[in-house]
Amino acid sequence: MLTVDNYARIRQAHRDGMSIRAIARTLHHSRRKVREALVSPEPKPFARPEQPQAVKLGDFYPVIQQILADDDQAPPKQRHTFRRIFERLRDEHGYTGGYDAVRRYVGKLGRQHFETFIPLTRDPGQRLEADFGHVYIDLPTGRQQVPVLILVWSHSDCPFAMALPSERTEAILEGMVRGLEFFGCVPREVWWDNPKTVAAAIFSGRQRRLHERYQALASHYIFEPLFCLPAHGNEKPYVENRVKTLQRRWTTPVPRVKDLAQFNAYLRDCCLKDRQRTSGDHAETIGQRFERDRQRALALPSTAFDPCVYEPAKIDKYQTARFDRVRYSVPKRCAFQTATMKAYVDRIEIVVAGQVIARHERSYEPGSQMLDPLHYLTELQRRPAALDHADVFRQWKLPAIFQDMRERLETRHGALPGRRHYARILELLQFHPLPRVRQALEQSQGFDGLDAEVVAQRTRQLALREQVAQAPVESSAHVDQAMRVQVGVSTLDHFNQFLCSGDNSDVCECQPALACQPESVTAADHAGRAREAGP
Repeated sequence: MLTVDNYARIRQAHRDGMSIRAIARTLHHSRRKVREALVSPEPKPFARPEQPQAVKLGDFYPVIQQILADDDQAPPKQRHTFRRIFERLRDEHGYTGGYDAVRRYVGKLGRQHFETFIPLTRDPGQRLEADFGHVYIDLPTGRQQVPVLILVWSHSDCPFAMALPSERTEAILEGMVRGLEFFGCVPREVWWDNPKTVAAAIFSGRQRRLHERYQALASHYIFEPLFCLPAHGNEKPYVENRVKTLQRRWTTPVPRVKDLAQFNAYLRDCCLKDRQRTSGDHAETIGQRFERDRQRALALPSTAFDPCVYEPAKIDKYQTARFDRVRYSVPKRCAFQTATMKAYVDRIEIVVAGQVIARHERSYEPGSQMLDPLHYLTELQRRPAALDHADVFRQWKLPAIFQDMRERLETRHGALPGRRHYARILELLQFHPLPRVRQALEQSQGFDGLDAEVVAQRTRQLALREQVAQAPVESSAHVDQAMRVQVGVSTLDHFNQFLCSGDNSDVCECQPALACQPESVTAADHAGRAREAGP
């Protein structure tokens, strides 16, 4: 296609006297193009020729329009495609034309139904959008997909991202609490899609029945929980774009990290660095716009929300309580009681009568058991054979000196009595830290009459020494005051009165200044009492 510059050269050459044939031969254009350039000073804009109307399709227009009208009431994934409309026209209505004519006509009708939108403006501090994105990271155990919670302010586009082990309610609560602490303020509205972990039930319009713990979170931070209409993720466009940012920029190439904590530290740095750039058509940076969000938003409450979910559980005869198909151990004294399981994203706390009786690391493997050996040491006295038949003790990783002590005790006292002595030594770990008991075992290695009582006595002595060593540090505030106390010099003059006889009521010769005060002693009423004192 010739440009304006080509037209100008042709017209200049013709002005200088060159013929059309010479211009075509010199500038390598056809004579038809040369004549067009001489008629018009610039090329005409290209226009796509109108498609000829399909004559054979005209009789089927009402059929196509009825099919499209019926699609408005059908599920989104069960509506007609171009190919399916063409097949129905051919098979059911005897259409003999081509597919392209059907495709062009249906596409022309479809453009009339495209949805349009009105540009909206978000006030500072008003709206926070939340959603999950999924990315892969390389851990020491291999490549793994992790969910990442993303929070974005609609006014400033300021983000927060945190990788979590799951998308459950307790994970959402943990991420929301950490995100609000990261921002240092609270929005007036928080918008989600409709996850079941947040919106337990969806009613007509925007009415939802919230999960009780998410409702408690909204009440604690005093924000309004709002939700998009089903299948309308475009109502929160900022967080949707941030999911793409997470996938295309922050995690490309795939990050190599040792654990989720290191990955979250990396995501936090990405969020902080992102405040230095501008987004969209704004001249200000994201950080500058976020300052307006912070000024208009609500202040954080004085206490943070407890990001956990509650579930009642019955403690069974194995001293375990069940949560999410995983069993967690408790002390023996709490067996057969009803407990409350507090499930955090990284740990489980078991509460009985308002007191936390056990804490365990959270396990997400169904059917697993999280057992603390210390919870079973009391029962071990009655069942010492469990040392070799219970995984809770066989998988207990203790220093090598414990196994050496067991072998010495069994050699000295026999297999069963030796295990009982060893069980008593393990029971010391309920009341003393592991380093103290290990030190007591080291001090007892060369003792001939070795048994559990020797180790227990040495452990108590070490505990007493540690208390004495720590006492000056703990009471250092009172040392100076105690040093200033003045105590008079004592004499033995007050004891001379006992050297006097009980019958002398006068002043004693040994101490003229003091008068003896004899004690009256009553006779003994029975053999268990002292005899009457003589002179």
